[in-house]
Amino acid sequence: MELHSILATVCESISYKDINGARAKLVSEAPFKPVIRHRRQYNDVQALSIYRRDGFIDRYSGEPLVFPGTLRLLSYYLPDAFPYHSNWHTSHTHFAYWEMYPTLDHIIPIARGGTDEEENWVTTSQLYNSAKGQWLLSELGWRLHATGNLEEWDGLFSWFLRQVDNDKAVISIPYIQRWFRAAKKYR
Repeated sequence: MELHSILATVCESISYKDINGARAKLVSEAPFKPVIRHRRQYNDVQALSIYRRDGFIDRYSGEPLVFPGTLRLLSYYLPDAFPYHSNWHTSHTHFAYWEMYPTLDHIIPIARGGTDEEENWVTTSQLYNSAKGQWLLSELGWRLHATGNLEEWDGLFSWFLRQVDNDKAVISIPYIQRWFRAAKKYR
C-alpha cells in the first residue's frame, strides 16, 4: 500500500475514534525510522582522489565542478566580483560555490545502511548534496552520471597549481595552503 493510502486509512480510523487501530496501522505499514546523523571520515587528499576519480563531474547532475582551491583563489583575486563567506551565506557568497564546489556524498546514506568507504563515495556539488540529504537515488528519481575525463576537464586543477607556482604569496592563505598540500601529490 502506498504511503498516502496508509495515511488516509489512519485518518479514517482516527475519525472513528480508533486511535489504537490508527497507531497499529501506522506502526506496521509506515513505521518511524529515525535518521542518525553521521560525520564523514575523509581528509583532503582522499576527497581530491575521489574528485579526480570522478573527473570533477557532479555524478548526480553530470555538470562540471571546480577544484576548491581554484574557487578560493578566484575569491582572493576578485573579492568583490566573486565573494566568499566562511559560512557560505548566500548573501555574501557567489552562487558558483553552491553549484560548482565539489563535495563527497554517500551514494547510499550511512543512515540508510551505506558504508563509509570510497566505493560508496561520489563527487557532487554542494547544491545537490544538500538536496539529496538522506534519500536514496531511486527515491529522488536520480541516477549516477558517468565519470568525467581529466584530459577534457580537470576542474581548473592544473590552473590552480600553475597559479600558486606563479604567485607563491597565496600559500600564506591557510585554505589555499591546505588544498595545495593535497594537490602536490598529483604534480
